[in-house]
Amino acid sequence: MRLHKTLVAIALASTISSVQAMTEDDPLVGKVIIDQLETRSADGSDPLVLEADAWFGYDLHKLWLKADVEKVGSQIEESEFQALYSRAVDPNWDFQIGWRHNNKPKPTRDWLALGFKGVAPYWIETDAALFIGDNSQINARLTLEHEMMFTQQLVLIPELSMNLFSKKDDATEVGSGLSDMSFGLRLGYEIKREFAPYIGVNWSKKFGGTADHARDAGEKVSDTQFVMGIRAWF
Repeated sequence: MRLHKTLVAIALASTISSVQAMTEDDPLVGKVIIDQLETRSADGSDPLVLEADAWFGYDLHKLWLKADVEKVGSQIEESEFQALYSRAVDPNWDFQIGWRHNNKPKPTRDWLALGFKGVAPYWIETDAALFIGDNSQINARLTLEHEMMFTQQLVLIPELSMNLFSKKDDATEVGSGLSDMSFGLRLGYEIKREFAPYIGVNWSKKFGGTADHARDAGEKVSDTQFVMGIRAWF
């Protein structure tokens, strides 16, 4: 954890130094992105899911904030937050370093975050990250997303996400190796470019030791959910 805090402090110091060097030709800008705010049909539980990002900064240097929260009824089942320093290394790619905090499920976990975020060939939005936690636990995560415009307003968005862990963590019911994978298809209608309600379907599956934990708890290993929500940015 001391190494994590040191590296994050170096990243923040670099950001402050870069900000001081900026001129009027590179103004401070920002953006808030609600990628998913949706309800999912799940055997009557109907969880509410929020995935949102916000960034503030300059052309080359930015602060990224990420939130991923799932709520069932009045209880928050999962919550994850990230604070990252982002440095453009290519017109299409940013290198990111910072801190990730998982508050739910208990016990809490803190991670050093390293990754690349950008646009791969064929306009595939890519978020590839490596998280280093306590006891040398490593979590690799890959998220791929692509917008397919059918008309100027109708858009289909396939999304694939997966997590891998270097070792098991019984406290958070995570197994080693490939832990989970999800694939979603969301069909949206852009009332305007910045706002689009959508419907879709989301498939998820747990693997290995993570699946074993789910079975022991009487939970599904694989699930298909119909979703309804909005995407927005400002």
